[in-house]
Amino acid sequence: MMRFTTATTLPILLLLLSTLFGGWWIVASLTYMTGLVFFLDTVIQDTAGTDTDAEFPASDALLIAIGCAHFPLMALVVWSLVQQPFSLAEDIALFMASGLFFGQIGNSTAHELIHRPKRWLHRLGMWIYVSLLFGHHTSAHVLVHHRHVATDADPSSSKLGESYYAFALRAWIGSFALGYLAEKERLSKIGGPASQNPYVVYCLGAFGFLLIAYQSLGLSGLATFAALALYATAQLLLSDYVQHYGLRRGLQDGKAEPVNNTHSWNSPHPFSSAMMLNAPRHSDHHARPSKTFPKLEIPDGSPTLPRSLPTMATLALFPTLWRRVMDPRALKWQR
Repeated sequence: MMRFTTATTLPILLLLLSTLFGGWWIVASLTYMTGLVFFLDTVIQDTAGTDTDAEFPASDALLIAIGCAHFPLMALVVWSLVQQPFSLAEDIALFMASGLFFGQIGNSTAHELIHRPKRWLHRLGMWIYVSLLFGHHTSAHVLVHHRHVATDADPSSSKLGESYYAFALRAWIGSFALGYLAEKERLSKIGGPASQNPYVVYCLGAFGFLLIAYQSLGLSGLATFAALALYATAQLLLSDYVQHYGLRRGLQDGKAEPVNNTHSWNSPHPFSSAMMLNAPRHSDHHARPSKTFPKLEIPDGSPTLPRSLPTMATLALFPTLWRRVMDPRALKWQR
């Protein structure tokens, strides 16, 4: 657990110091989330094995610590961007560094939490997503994405030849709509009233965060908070785009085959995997979603990205280059 703890909590400290003192602390935060991750993924070999029979009681404690730190840190970042007398360059760098943190580490933490069976842990993950104005992901990820992954019925599974920009809009709207329908269907089966649909919390909660930002820091605070949430959400959508690009489940008796290790892209790069709580070991997560993050492995013979997940997410911003690298690999797995 030490590598997970170090990789995920050090940027919290760096961002905290950045919001208070600016300057080189902001440079350190942005460097950590970009250049340092790329460098360590390049030079460190992943020799750490996973004991699938071991228990990791500290794993939930780490998720709780990051989850609880998320809210005051986000408030502090927004306050700093609005109120601190930083230069434009400092503001841009702090915005980028914090957006990368919330979108990669914060998202990975919330993702793990919404898969936890304990209700209060699930709700902690939900509120992280709500604070990113993406609360519906709590329902859509579990009820839609995991059920329909690698099929056209899943808006969060990117298609071969589809650009990230087209995917992001389709995935946001599609996951919102299908997640709502899935929750409505779930309530109808158990006889629950419409008021129990968690979309009420997602929407009112998002409005509440926006209202707090406006009441605290005015229009500048509202715009800064919304932009930061949008940027963090873009990181989440990039992860979905990269990790499912062009992969599709075959048909068995007219239905999609069961999810297996060939339906998600993996990244074996050690530091970014630790920083994102093994989210890049994506095949194992989808094939066995009840596995906690320290137990996740990269199955033999599963699709593997040529570079780390953050590097490939950056490449995905350039559709022509992305297709040149990934289309031949995706076509191989489709065949």
